[in-house]
Amino acid sequence: MAEIFLLSLRQLLGRWRLIVILLLAALPSLLVLLIRAIGEGEMAFHGEFVGVVIDAMITGGIMPIVTMTLATAAFGNELEDKTLYFLVLKPVSRVSIVLAKLLAVLVVALPLVIASGVVASALVNAEAQQMGILAIALAAGVTAYASVFTLAGLLTPRALAYGLVYVLVWEGLLSTIVSGIGYLSVRGYTLALLHGMDESSFAVFEGRVIEFPAAIVGTVVVIAAFFLLALYRLRTMDVP
Repeated sequence: MAEIFLLSLRQLLGRWRLIVILLLAALPSLLVLLIRAIGEGEMAFHGEFVGVVIDAMITGGIMPIVTMTLATAAFGNELEDKTLYFLVLKPVSRVSIVLAKLLAVLVVALPLVIASGVVASALVNAEAQQMGILAIALAAGVTAYASVFTLAGLLTPRALAYGLVYVLVWEGLLSTIVSGIGYLSVRGYTLALLHGMDESSFAVFEGRVIEFPAAIVGTVVVIAAFFLLALYRLRTMDVP
């Protein structure tokens, strides 16, 4: 398993992919610094910052896109290079293969996405508790997305394109205008976790997020269900 994990890390850390996701992760901090530079006043960790930077930028764009870019490539690279056949021939269980791929995605995606939110929050003088809660919620969201898109990479060679449509339409547009989608949305779970852990700091989400216990259950179910689906797919697919 360790060998597969290290191999997957090397595959995911390709130069151009790494440059793109680093630039995406830096956008919230760059925005805060730009607002300061042009003299538009100091941002604070309240409605405007939470609504624009955390909601629209990080949970609505950076978190899913960064995770999707990495997770779809976890198995996608193997299928494209036709090396998955040699991987499944190794005396390693399918569980270990899927787990190694998922862990490799998380090792790269988690620090980037969490740092994206925490550094931007530090620039607006957020409290340690607020940054800690943000880190926990983002970690849950990244793990859920990683599980979803790892399976997607096993299902289709066009996983990145389909995933982008899913992120923009379902997680972006529909989740903000259609009530009830929060129960079937990783972004909805993430926002509900933020609000549930600190209602005052994330009061801007009040009235549009699902119940805190439902968000916890939903996140756990998504992670477990899509991991098992990826395992089932790897066991039953015809490996080229």
